Amino acid sequence: MIAVIKGDIVASRKLLDQEKWLQPLKSLLSQWGNTPEQWELVWGDFFQLEIDKPREALMMALEIKALIKKIEPSESRKSQSTLDVRMSIGIGEKTFSGKRVSESNGPAYIHAGEKFEKLKKEKTNLAIQSPWQDFDNEMNLYLKLAGKFMDSWSVSSAELVEIVLKRPNITQEEIGELLTIKQNSVSGRWNRSNIEEVLKIEKVFREKLQKLIK
Repeated sequence: MIAVIKGDIVASRKLLDQEKWLQPLKSLLSQWGNTPEQWELVWGDFFQLEIDKPREALMMALEIKALIKKIEPSESRKSQSTLDVRMSIGIGEKTFSGKRVSESNGPAYIHAGEKFEKLKKEKTNLAIQSPWQDFDNEMNLYLKLAGKFMDSWSVSSAELVEIVLKRPNITQEEIGELLTIKQNSVSGRWNRSNIEEVLKIEKVFREKLQKLIK
């Protein structure tokens, strides 16, 4: 049982400087595996990641989203909203291992591909497909509701989210020191990002999936 994340950067071709998100994304994916066996970034803005531990999949997707959302838009596009990323998480078995992740196959890949194709129609930027329909329905409801605020993360909110996802037990005082901002500023970002709700959803995903896999 594995997980596969398929994703693309929303409206990436409208950006003047794609290197602003391309290199940070490659760096993050490199922390989780080798390319092209475990991840690939192709066609400029499409990526795919294979994850050995499915329980980690949602946390990784959230880290990718925070990374992309924290990137400042180009100077000429300051008036536009921050960048965003569209992702599907497929969970299932892997039946064939190719030399490249794009050549591998199995239910996990099929689930990720099928869900990815439905994201625009479902008007959501993050969703899951697995062998368990009830699990999918519940988690996708949570993620669709969470998308109402996650898709609106500002650069500063995404910076805070990225830190908390990597260090869930960090205090607001420690965040202030890392970002060199005052306590009231940290508190404001904390509330605007709804980070506590994000962490609760990730915990539910992890716990429910663990029981299903067992």
